[in-house]
Amino acid sequence: MSDFSPRNLADLIRRPIITEKATQRLELNQYTFEVQPKATKPEIKAAVELMFEVKVTGVTTQHPPRKARRVGKFAGHRPHYKKAIVTLADGDSITLFPEV
Repeated sequence: MSDFSPRNLADLIRRPIITEKATQRLELNQYTFEVQPKATKPEIKAAVELMFEVKVTGVTTQHPPRKARRVGKFAGHRPHYKKAIVTLADGDSITLFPEV
């Protein structure tokens, strides 16, 4: 973790992904995040450990295919993104929905 700049690590993780499948993975202590497309697994692990102060045991990444979208006669694609599924050590957790 020492060879990564903390300033750059905070920009790697864009947002948590909240879907039905992602919420089912919370029971297995796995959290899903949208990350920068060029982020590597060691960088993602270091960023999550730094931002949330937890111990990461595994990182899985996916590049979902681009989906075609159309607005009237204009055709295009949704923006490209990378998805990271982070497994935490037993006893660690991340609060995605803080109590208000």
